Amino acid sequence: MRALLIATLALPLAVAAIPASAEKGDREKEIVITADHGEGDDVNKVTTMRGNVIVTQGTMRIAADRLELREDAKKNKLYVATGSPVTFRQKRDQADEYIDGQAQRAEFDDRSNMLKLFQRARVTSGSNQLTGEFISYDMNKEVAEVTGAPPGQAVPPNSRVKVIITPPKKTAEEGKKGGDAEAKKPPPLELKADPGKAQ
Repeated sequence: MRALLIATLALPLAVAAIPASAEKGDREKEIVITADHGEGDDVNKVTTMRGNVIVTQGTMRIAADRLELREDAKKNKLYVATGSPVTFRQKRDQADEYIDGQAQRAEFDDRSNMLKLFQRARVTSGSNQLTGEFISYDMNKEVAEVTGAPPGQAVPPNSRVKVIITPPKKTAEEGKKGGDAEAKKPPPLELKADPGKAQ
């Protein structure tokens, strides 16, 4: 199976994003959902929003064509967003940087803290990126998986996943230290013959 596990997203993604932990304060903020049309089924605990759906919670923003929200008896929620594409953005915790992502379908289960992105999935944090047909991110374990097909589906023969990891740029100060280290290197060791031994 062509899967790549990346602890903490190696891309600090990770994710929703990614990658990387999202702004922790967001989870305590209210969720606001706007759309062109909405309907609620109180008996089955399903809310469906259609047309220009925007979901915000703190720094997190999701845009989709359709959102279905299901709630179980214990008030756990499953969000299923579809679009062409669904996009999301959220600020990283303790960093002035955002995690961006997109896919044709996104699912978030708040009981398991699992985010799943389906079809042409991509998550970006800074210049780091994960791309594949399926990306899942376990927020509890901070582990992402990217594969060429969703679980239970055959991976197409030429399916590939892609990870781009950009090393951090050195600051001018770090660059100087590297140059100074070169200048302060001791001279190479010279080996001399032992004068007490005949050659």
